[in-house]
Amino acid sequence: SYLGSTDRIADFIARADCIVLPSYYREGVPRSLLEAAAMGKPIITTDRPGCRDAVTDGVTGFLCAPRDPHDLADKMEKMIQLKPEERIRMGKRGREKMENEFDEKIVLGAYMNVIKAVVRDPRKGNAP
Repeated sequence: SYLGSTDRIADFIARADCIVLPSYYREGVPRSLLEAAAMGKPIITTDRPGCRDAVTDGVTGFLCAPRDPHDLADKMEKMIQLKPEERIRMGKRGREKMENEFDEKIVLGAYMNVIKAVVRDPRKGNAP
């Protein structure tokens, strides 16, 4: 059932065994996936740009084919069939991925490198 809106997202994520976010749009990296992984939860999401950046398939969660409810159901069943310690291990690997790839210092450093490159050569700022 629909639980309504809340500012206490962490409470709901903490109670979950897994976070599932199928997305069919090009939306960047969904914050909800970053938050879930940072909290050590395994993830099932769509194999699309942005979503796939937050998950290493078979390591930190599972990727499903876009607009394929059967594949999504298969990945959910696969997650359910994992032993609890395997899901916990996936979640821990997801947390490590967040620390190693999405830490604020890493992301801001990457932005600064792009900005510096554009300042040095403004042509680098043009999108293909």
